[in-house]
Amino acid sequence: MNNSAPVRNGKWLDKVVRFSYKKDMNTQANNLPASDGPMEQNVLFAVPAGEPESCRPPEPRGRARVQRAERRQVILRAQALDDLLAEDHQARLVWQYVEGLDLTGLYQQIKAVEGRAGREAIDPKILMALWLYATLEGVGSARQLDKLCRDHVAYQWVCGGVSVNYHTLADFRTDHVQFLDQLLTASVAGLMHQGLVTLQRVAQDGMRVRASAGAASFRREPTLQECRVEAQQQVAALRKELESTEFQPIESRCGVQCAWSVVSVRCPGRSTDPGGV
Repeated sequence: MNNSAPVRNGKWLDKVVRFSYKKDMNTQANNLPASDGPMEQNVLFAVPAGEPESCRPPEPRGRARVQRAERRQVILRAQALDDLLAEDHQARLVWQYVEGLDLTGLYQQIKAVEGRAGREAIDPKILMALWLYATLEGVGSARQLDKLCRDHVAYQWVCGGVSVNYHTLADFRTDHVQFLDQLLTASVAGLMHQGLVTLQRVAQDGMRVRASAGAASFRREPTLQECRVEAQQQVAALRKELESTEFQPIESRCGVQCAWSVVSVRCPGRSTDPGGV
């Protein structure tokens, strides 16, 4: 009995030591921070995971995606024609001036009247305003005026949605030469004298330059007579341009020049001037 007691006591102490050691190890493990992966080993330098950026091959790059201009695409805009022209534009002043003119003689020549069949005529105010504005801008060709009515917003605004063509513009100007010369001269002179418009002069060589005031005109305003002389020169120069571009000599069958006529040939029974204006 006495010999076995120390052995038993030694085994019991050994179990107590092992139990205490396991308990201390478990306590230390519980105090460590939680980790999703295995416990990291102590290293001298941190090694990044994966390959270094410098060692990776460049990724293939596609073409840049940008918004490119497409000017041939049809765009529908809900916008009034009156919104396209500035409030202080010279074309508005010209139209306002023409509305105050007495064009009774032109209206009396219109064949299309109420109660009778026929196509409606173009308002003479529109044609008059187009030629007055063209005179101020130094335009005397009916073909050029026709192009401006299709491309330029100011002339489109004067037309107000009414379709005009080269023949109508040329006929209106040539059928009332004396009347329109006097009316255009008086209108341009009056607007210039009041300082409401600027004149695009036409030189003898056909070059158009904006009228500029000399040193004397800074000290005084130009008289109405001076404005009338300048307006007469402008109207005469533009009429020559009209005659040189819209007319050509017609030769008879024998080759002799016999008359001057408009380039266009009217078909029998048809009129290029709607309404007879």
